[in-house]
Amino acid sequence: MKIKKYFPLFVDLEDKPVVVIGGGKIATRRVRTLLQFTRNIHVVAPTVTRELLELGEAGFIQVSVRYGKRADLENAYMVLAATSDRRVDDDVYRICKEEGIYVNIASDKDKCDFHFPGVVMHDELTIGINASGVNHYKAKAVRKAIQECLEEDF
Repeated sequence: MKIKKYFPLFVDLEDKPVVVIGGGKIATRRVRTLLQFTRNIHVVAPTVTRELLELGEAGFIQVSVRYGKRADLENAYMVLAATSDRRVDDDVYRICKEEGIYVNIASDKDKCDFHFPGVVMHDELTIGINASGVNHYKAKAVRKAIQECLEEDF
């Protein structure tokens, strides 16, 4: 099996609109990470976690508790779909490809313009860890090891 390689690129997301379709555990983890880089996040899902609701109520993100619409993706710089509905994921992917929007479908590594990395931040360092969508457990273990190393040595 040939593993597709992705170039690690660090992008300024501060003023770029990010849309997250889905409101479960994966979407919540991704939003938590994204908040370190931008507050321009719009979550759209018919059900969302309490944490996402609280982040919305506090004004950190925008939350729309409803099914997504094509208009939700307009002007998005980047879209992350973390749903449990293949039809929704396929629609999001198709629309993003038509509109030239960077897209990541959490449940399908072949439908990703980018992979969402494990992130370690320490002082001015930002480290992204990715296993090409093949071994999430290994990437998580490496992320934890790097985090522990940085905390111990500095």
